Amino acid sequence: MSDSTITGGANTPAIVSDSAIPPEELDRLTDAIVAALKSVYDPEIPADIYELGLIYKVDIADDRTVAIDMTLTAPGCPVAGEMPGWVETAVAAVPGIQSCSVTMVFDPPWDQSRMSDEARVALDMW
Repeated sequence: MSDSTITGGANTPAIVSDSAIPPEELDRLTDAIVAALKSVYDPEIPADIYELGLIYKVDIADDRTVAIDMTLTAPGCPVAGEMPGWVETAVAAVPGIQSCSVTMVFDPPWDQSRMSDEARVALDMW
């Protein structure tokens, strides 16, 4: 089974595709997944998890299941137990997605260099 990958960080999705999903459909799914990720916020930070650079990898499999690797701004984040479920729910609601699973990773550790300009503005971190 081949897949497509969206990588976070600079917050410009890089898609690696040898997928059987037609390119137009893959573009639509990618845009919708990014929009879903942008709907999830850490309650203590006024920026979404995508712009914060908390999403390390999104794999879209040919069967339209999605696997996400994400991190937290700090391992002791108070919503660490809940946030993966919020992400799974948001992405699984995208039309055409069969299911979503989230894996929490802490390597490499998150740092402020992963934030987008949008997140920096929201947090006044220039």
